[in-house]
Amino acid sequence: MHTHTHSETDPHVHSHAHGHGHHHHHHEVPENFTKAFVIGIILNSVFVIVEGIYGLRVNSLALLSDAGHNLGDVLGLVLALAAESFIRKKAFGRFTYGLKASSNLIAFFNTALLIFAMGAISWEAIRRFANPQSVDGLTVAAIAGIGIIINGATAILFYSGRKGDVNIRSTFQHMASDAVVSLGVVISGIIIYYTHINWIDPALSLVIVIVILTATWQTAKDAAHLLLDAAPASVNMDKIREFLLHWPGVTGIHDLHIWNISTKEIALTAHLVVPGFDIKNSPIGDLEEELQHHYQIGHVTIQVEAEDCEQVEC
Repeated sequence: MHTHTHSETDPHVHSHAHGHGHHHHHHEVPENFTKAFVIGIILNSVFVIVEGIYGLRVNSLALLSDAGHNLGDVLGLVLALAAESFIRKKAFGRFTYGLKASSNLIAFFNTALLIFAMGAISWEAIRRFANPQSVDGLTVAAIAGIGIIINGATAILFYSGRKGDVNIRSTFQHMASDAVVSLGVVISGIIIYYTHINWIDPALSLVIVIVILTATWQTAKDAAHLLLDAAPASVNMDKIREFLLHWPGVTGIHDLHIWNISTKEIALTAHLVVPGFDIKNSPIGDLEEELQHHYQIGHVTIQVEAEDCEQVEC
């Protein structure tokens, strides 16, 4: 920390002493999912090719729509892998946070991509209701069965990181949703094989769309909040404000800001009013460790104002 006194000759600033805390206590290194992404990309790319080929051969919209969805997921995996590397890139030039915020943008793009894909599937399903086409139910069920294994295995790769990172959670939800979708396609294929009711294929596609959009709604909201620098959903602003106000010597707080600098890291800045502030005997420095320990906030900047709370907006 350091203190400084604003010049009394400058009419644009206060003449009060301030202390600033800039000793950042960073998060421990986030879990690295690079290997999981590479495995997921390879498995799903191969499956997209196989599912697309057989979807065309047996004229199944359910298979083709699932293949299209999986292709979108492959792109999403590639982008999320890029985000993983960007998060670890050190600051340079004008990018004082490195490229961490790119993970926020990618999280939003992945969600938007999923919604777009679901719209395309819905349009084709509705079109096919007017013109049902013959489908080889047994082949559909067999190919979709492989999808359950591949999508389920890929989802498991990201299971452990789903709570702490919107990108990882989005990837996990996409893969888990695909496994559920594949299960639905298996059931659809079996029903079509025994009943020859071909409208079940597009009907299932619409059910798939509803299930996926419902499952990813919260992730879409979280991704939008990232871009708007909203406080993370995991953070209770009122509790943190109360926590800071109850810190020894603190009588007021203003300009409290909390936001995600990446999908894995949270930052906080605040002005604390501490009358009679003494930098040599101040417990303010311990705040950073406490915020990291209790609220997982790893980038903390505290400005201390040594003046009465009545003199500032608290």
